[in-house]
Amino acid sequence: MDQVTKTTESLNFGGSQPNGSAGPPPDLTSMVPELPPGRTSNSGMTLDETVADLKKHPLFMTELDETEDNEQLAALQALAYDGTPLENAANFKEQGNECFREKRWADAKEFYGKGITILAAEERRRAKGEKKKVKKVAAEPVSINPDASNAAPGPDLEEEEEAPKQPNEDDFEEVADDPAEVKSEQTLLETLYINRAACHLELRNYRSCTLDCAAALRLNPRNIKAFYRSARALLAVSRIPEADDACARGLEIDPSNKPLLALAQDIIKAVEVDAARRKREEEQLARERRREALLRAALEARQIRTRSTGKPPDMEDAKVKLSPDEQDPTSALVFPTLLLYPCHLESDFIKAFSERESLEQHFGYVFPLPWDRSGEYSPAGVECYAETVSGGLVKVGKKVPLLKVLSGGNVEVVDDLLKIFVVPKSKAEGWVKEFKEKKAAGAK
Repeated sequence: MDQVTKTTESLNFGGSQPNGSAGPPPDLTSMVPELPPGRTSNSGMTLDETVADLKKHPLFMTELDETEDNEQLAALQALAYDGTPLENAANFKEQGNECFREKRWADAKEFYGKGITILAAEERRRAKGEKKKVKKVAAEPVSINPDASNAAPGPDLEEEEEAPKQPNEDDFEEVADDPAEVKSEQTLLETLYINRAACHLELRNYRSCTLDCAAALRLNPRNIKAFYRSARALLAVSRIPEADDACARGLEIDPSNKPLLALAQDIIKAVEVDAARRKREEEQLARERRREALLRAALEARQIRTRSTGKPPDMEDAKVKLSPDEQDPTSALVFPTLLLYPCHLESDFIKAFSERESLEQHFGYVFPLPWDRSGEYSPAGVECYAETVSGGLVKVGKKVPLLKVLSGGNVEVVDDLLKIFVVPKSKAEGWVKEFKEKKAAGAK
């Protein structure tokens, strides 16, 4: 404590020096430790340049520039593989575990993947029957100077360093695999697959999760975690039968496994929900089939002709149907209808024109037309036409029920849409003549 007090007093620049005499404050630069060579204050770099230079060092990096060579970083990366495959893979496993504990699932997955790559390569090598290649151990040089012990003492002369020798095939030798080491590698590979599967599960990469679990089970068919995580991934994508099978296989090995028992309950609930959904879908399909059958029967009974081009117009939910109840054969047929005003290139859409209604009933709310400035369109001032199956025109009475117009098959409903031309009486004769001329020209 006395030493701390003395040091503090020595830094009291406004007071006396340690020996009691007054004097100038000490030089602070003498108290700053020296920077490494190349990074001294007189290197000519600004502060920003110095910070940028420091960030190139692996210990101070905040981001990696893939386009720039960095020998120090390359050296650190090489250290990750400076060992046996088992040691390197174990190192990646530990790094992955650290990331996993911090819930950095993506980073953990990458580390586990690096370890898998190393050990999977060893598995493939052994499957091919190839031996393991190891670097030869160089023998230590032996002195052959018989007078070396009697040599006069003197300074050692440094010899010029040789450039590092590039490895080649002669530097390696083939050795047989150690069974114990092979077993350790396979056990570690199994663990890496299971750990990466856990990462995939958190990241919702469900297919990748099942693939890693399958790889682990090939190494150890009794891996409980593989069955559990595979079942969870399959359940997440609604592959319920496969999830149930994976869970059941795990429980065969360990009937008291709590996570698997809880998962089994989740699967049972999913089965019940899926059964209820299937029942609703089947009921809906049955109603749809009945609706279509009733509609076909109603159209055939009334001799109404329909045709589909395969390119129906967008009418939202408008369609030919029975109304008000599509499941009741006594309901009336309704037809989406397009009123065309060819003389003015305008139109109106009637979503549901009942077979029991007439044009005059709809004209009651359609007229007057907002764009008809001259007042040419009125219930009494227009004539209406529908195109026949043969390409001609048939006049539609404004007070005639729609069923009378459609029954008999002379007028067809195309793509669930009925088209009726509405023309002012003063222009009707000219328009009909022009329509027939265009039809005749198109038929040639």
